[in-house]
Amino acid sequence: MQLAFVLVEPKVPENVGAAARALCTMGFGELWLVNSDLHTRPEAHWLAHGSDHILDNARIFPDLAAVRNSVDLLMGTSAKTRHQRQDWHSPSELRKALATKGASVATAGLVFGREDRGLSNEELALCDLLTGIPMKVAYPSLNLAQSVMLYAWEMSGLSVATESQIEPAGEHRLGALRGRLEALLPELDTPPAGKLSQWVFERLPLLSDRDIGFAHTLCSNIERILLTSKSRTDKSPRDTQE
Repeated sequence: MQLAFVLVEPKVPENVGAAARALCTMGFGELWLVNSDLHTRPEAHWLAHGSDHILDNARIFPDLAAVRNSVDLLMGTSAKTRHQRQDWHSPSELRKALATKGASVATAGLVFGREDRGLSNEELALCDLLTGIPMKVAYPSLNLAQSVMLYAWEMSGLSVATESQIEPAGEHRLGALRGRLEALLPELDTPPAGKLSQWVFERLPLLSDRDIGFAHTLCSNIERILLTSKSRTDKSPRDTQE
């Protein structure tokens, strides 16, 4: 698994440099930036201390939706749980979830919001699950580089692959399963509208590699049944008589 640390519109170049240093210290190398060029600023390199190569190789995305399309699993950091979502996990819980993914996740993105206001509700909605650092008090909060350091330390025990070691995207990946369910669930959902979909997508990122494979098999069976049912429904009386 390749784990990318994603900074959305950071405001302080020193934080970007300190984040790069934290990643390098913990054995990570993928720093992605959304709508920012702060990694090119001298101030960022002042705090990088031996991790300038991470800044130099940082990937830039126009928005978080573009990041969403580049990963199998997207995890957003949030200081608190969000209304109507029950999928808020501590860093240690997140690590346990990632450790079960095996080959079903080629690339995962861990997203950090802006220093002053974090991630917007729309950006959090793009994430498969939410994670946060439990604190004794609500304020003062951790700054961006400190948060990156804590998550990098917690995730450092995971097996991290280089880009050349990652297998091409396959039909049994978590991202592919999400796409199949997005197409299937509207046909299966029952009142109250959306409850089944919400329940499924909150639990989907927690499935193990083996369970993801089972879910793909289940989707194939459901797709086959729906196709057969539609074929029978589409037959005209004349076709039946013939």
